[in-house]
Amino acid sequence: MASSPQRLLSATHDLSTPLAIIDAETLWANADDLVQRADGVPIRLASKSIRVRSIIERTLVRDGFAGIMAYSLAEANWLVDCGADDVLLAYPTVDAAALRDLIADEARLAAISVMVDSIEALDVIDALLPVDRPEIRLCLDVDASLRIGRLHLGVRRSPVHSVDDATHLAQMIAGRAGYRLVGLMFYDAQIAGLPDTSRAVRMVKRRSAAELTDRRGEIVEAVRHVAHLELVNAGGTGSLEITGGDPAITELTAGSGLFAPTLFDDYNAFESRPAAFFALSVVRRPAEDIATVFGGGYIASGSTDKNRRPTPVWPEGLALIDNEGAGEVQTPLRGSAATDLAIGDRVLLRHAKAGEMCERFSSVVLVDGAGGTEVVPTYRGEAKNFG
Repeated sequence: MASSPQRLLSATHDLSTPLAIIDAETLWANADDLVQRADGVPIRLASKSIRVRSIIERTLVRDGFAGIMAYSLAEANWLVDCGADDVLLAYPTVDAAALRDLIADEARLAAISVMVDSIEALDVIDALLPVDRPEIRLCLDVDASLRIGRLHLGVRRSPVHSVDDATHLAQMIAGRAGYRLVGLMFYDAQIAGLPDTSRAVRMVKRRSAAELTDRRGEIVEAVRHVAHLELVNAGGTGSLEITGGDPAITELTAGSGLFAPTLFDDYNAFESRPAAFFALSVVRRPAEDIATVFGGGYIASGSTDKNRRPTPVWPEGLALIDNEGAGEVQTPLRGSAATDLAIGDRVLLRHAKAGEMCERFSSVVLVDGAGGTEVVPTYRGEAKNFG
């Protein structure tokens, strides 16, 4: 199911640009595809890849989805206050205010699992909170990267890599008052977040998956002798069918696959069907083959290369100009399609990453298959900024 640019622009023609648009029909088809690829393993929804509370809530009532993976403890507290009952914090925190808010509310304490990867993180939490506080649920972040000698393939996250590393930290947590270890997380960025752009990449991903399956199973078995594990989380949008077959895990994580940004265009295991766009209006015609639109400087985080830039997708035949790129206030687009664009016409673009687009807009417009629209707030539209 491919989105129809004309349908999206027609449905939103009376709304001001810059404008974020979600093709609802494609969005929910993508959700169904994620569940099919997970093959019965529950999917925890990564909120950082959505950042629209209503979409998060509507996704979680669908079969195959269970729980949220939040990126900020303040965000996790807020989501629980809004009704969420199972939130895994994906990253360690030293947010004193959010930690105090966590222990001040029984529902938050019951629903949220805080991520750690070192005993030093617990030292900081203990220094920030009262001694006589309630118990905090913890999840241990285990490095899922592939290491071959001194070669490190994957992201630089947790220092916990080996069975001994994980077992030692689990034992330290078990012997420490005020904490309860309930889970393990293994994020395989070098598999889930790496497009299949070459034979070498595919070979590395296969080797990494095999190594990680063995090591993850050994770590889970060892830590289960130390703590009662309620969850073993792994995977991402790009690795559901690979990681989901591991009997050691209890759940997968995905989020970007709902919106399908450009960074997910080159995977072999699934077809990327874009659901998220933003519309910009032409405000200048500086040359016959150039149309300049208002806005557009929405660059994705990560390595500063061209694949982090937004991509014009309609009308076809437009591209960013290399020496200007996506501008702070205006963006010139060059190509054959520019000759037919007039002042006031609209261009559709896609973001390189999923949820980051929503940091630029206070609302998104959901467009259904019949062209009906619903405007819903993003986190920003609800006056929430979690960094």
